[in-house]
Amino acid sequence: MRRQLPSVHSFSGYDVVSLLEHHAWTRPHHPFIIWEPFDDDSPLPARAWSYRRFHDAALRIAAGLSARGIGRGDKVVVHMENCVEMLLAIFACGRLGAVSVVTNSRSTADELGYFVEHSGAAGAITQPVFAGAMGEAGAGLDWIVTADAPSHAEIDGPPPAADSFGALFGNPESLPDRFVDANAPCVIFYTSGTTARPKGVVLTHANLLWGARVNAAQQAMTPGDVTQTFLPLFHINAQAYSVLPSLWAGCTVVLQPRFSLSRFWDVALEHEATWCSIMTFCVNLLKERDVPAHSFRLWGEAFCEPPSDSYFGIKTLGWFGMTETVARPIVGHIDKPNRSMSMGRPAPEYDIAITREDGTDAEAGEAGQLCIGGIPGLSLFAEYLNDARATAESFDKRGRFLTGDLVEASEDGFIRYRDRLKDMLKVRGENVAASEIERVIASMPEISEVAVVGRRDELHGQLPVAFVVPGDDSGSLGGTVEDRVFETCRSKLADFKVPAEVRILDELPRSGPLAKIDKLSLRAEVNDGNGG
Repeated sequence: MRRQLPSVHSFSGYDVVSLLEHHAWTRPHHPFIIWEPFDDDSPLPARAWSYRRFHDAALRIAAGLSARGIGRGDKVVVHMENCVEMLLAIFACGRLGAVSVVTNSRSTADELGYFVEHSGAAGAITQPVFAGAMGEAGAGLDWIVTADAPSHAEIDGPPPAADSFGALFGNPESLPDRFVDANAPCVIFYTSGTTARPKGVVLTHANLLWGARVNAAQQAMTPGDVTQTFLPLFHINAQAYSVLPSLWAGCTVVLQPRFSLSRFWDVALEHEATWCSIMTFCVNLLKERDVPAHSFRLWGEAFCEPPSDSYFGIKTLGWFGMTETVARPIVGHIDKPNRSMSMGRPAPEYDIAITREDGTDAEAGEAGQLCIGGIPGLSLFAEYLNDARATAESFDKRGRFLTGDLVEASEDGFIRYRDRLKDMLKVRGENVAASEIERVIASMPEISEVAVVGRRDELHGQLPVAFVVPGDDSGSLGGTVEDRVFETCRSKLADFKVPAEVRILDELPRSGPLAKIDKLSLRAEVNDGNGG
């Protein structure tokens, strides 16, 4: 049974805007967000947003949203690439008690339509480049606002009638009285799970404050830190490992549109960046460049102290975290040596267990499922939106969250990642449910059966490979089956979910008394025969 959120906890009487408000009055001129576009043609009047300026702008946008009827509990889709306006929109919703529905900017109109309908969103804030898809997906939305922020995506259809972001700016004096509720929902992140559609992970204000405080402590952040951020803000990583702990510490975030190999060191040196949450593929690319004298004291990614640390002269803090946990239940020591390539050790803020299939504890060196004990709405997500069954099934009988990840602990307590129990792929740092891709391909009338597995890739982690069994009439539709599968997937799935390869089979391999599809053999086929 899941634990209950206590009536009084560390963040009672606070919300995320309280934290912003505190810094706006105690250090108003200190830069909170510094926007670093890839060129000098940013439409923003200035790159630097002090705490006071950011706070005041968020209140003005909140006033504009309120004038459109947005209030407590209302949902607003925030569908954007990295930009200051995205953060302003989230904090503005937070001021009203509204809920930001943060979606992946690479989603298709089909995926956006599901997010809008499932969340019951009233309006959407996006960019002109995505307005066409948003208009197609959100026919039931009351309004769409577009922010003229730089985007590097291709224009997706003609834009519908939409107001500019500037039209949201209202008079803060018109704002309704503030009702602070730490336990109220604040943000919904849609994340791929084992179902054919992503689940909406509901995070409360207390969840975000927990992530801000715990991650700031785990990263030993101070007001003098400078956080370089280029990972997408529509993921928990950039929000909870970069923006929120920086806000807790009162330091500065240097925000980039995305990772740029050519711009990484220039930006880091210009702003004397000290902290960065990074991905393995970024590190691999940076190893191709010379390392200048820099100010970084710490990087963070999936593994502690990889061999590349000696090349960059930077200690890497390893960790394990999920959208559902906000902070990291497993993390390395910041001031002591760690076992290289481990994820770290159990964080004191969580209860960690590694269990066998029967629920008993695995021994040291034995692989088992990672289970995380915490408090829903505080240290763990509040719920999956509109899915009580999925929420209940994600916890064991002792109230621990079942991650679906296979790990093992060494005798000295360091934990290594082994595999995924869930039928999931990790593509370019994105979680992708095989069932999502299978749902789209299975909807094609010329396809009889489909199975999707991951193929290891040195740069991207994994790439989807689709095995399909064509139907009897597939040859009468023109073109090849492979081309039609690719075309369908590109029209209905984000680009990173599109299979890298389509293989045609007469029948799918099966195993066991229930004749289930034998994905183990398919994985072995695409991964040099070892099923990895």
